[in-house]
Amino acid sequence: MAETEKGEAKETEQRMVLKITDVDPRFKYEISKIPGAEKVMLCFQCGTCTADCPIARFSDFYRPRKLIRMTQLGLKDRLLSSDVIWLCSTCFTCIDHCPQDVGIADIIRALRNLSVRERDMPVVFKELASNILKTGYAYMIPELRLKKRAEEGLPLLPKANLENVAKLFDITGLSKILEKVGT
Repeated sequence: MAETEKGEAKETEQRMVLKITDVDPRFKYEISKIPGAEKVMLCFQCGTCTADCPIARFSDFYRPRKLIRMTQLGLKDRLLSSDVIWLCSTCFTCIDHCPQDVGIADIIRALRNLSVRERDMPVVFKELASNILKTGYAYMIPELRLKKRAEEGLPLLPKANLENVAKLFDITGLSKILEKVGT
């Protein structure tokens, strides 16, 4: 086994070791008070959410069932510092098929919100939010694309009311989050 493979195997083993200090027994109750996440304790780990999840089909590490179990066990720090919670596409397939009517996508949304409040959000989401604030669109549309649309006789793209977008960002606190990182 190569040195890098040994190092990776040891790192994986260390990540799997769970210490009692990693557990926050109040976390499941904290999450269950968030609207949409009230039924977190009803999950009995049947795996339907993961089996039906389109992201889990193409990912070796995204498993909604595992995220819910980690929430139930109180692994708050691991969850909130993990990039995995940002992979959910919020297609709601998990909710549609859950026999216990657990709001898995809502719980993941709650985890993301806590992560932003207590830690941070991935740069890609900050960039998308910054673009929305500046232009009303999640992606910056190049001038060349706009010219090509005009040449093809397509209508102009609608203009966003940037004043209302800014108000919404202020009300939700997203402006402060973007200011914090200087985006």
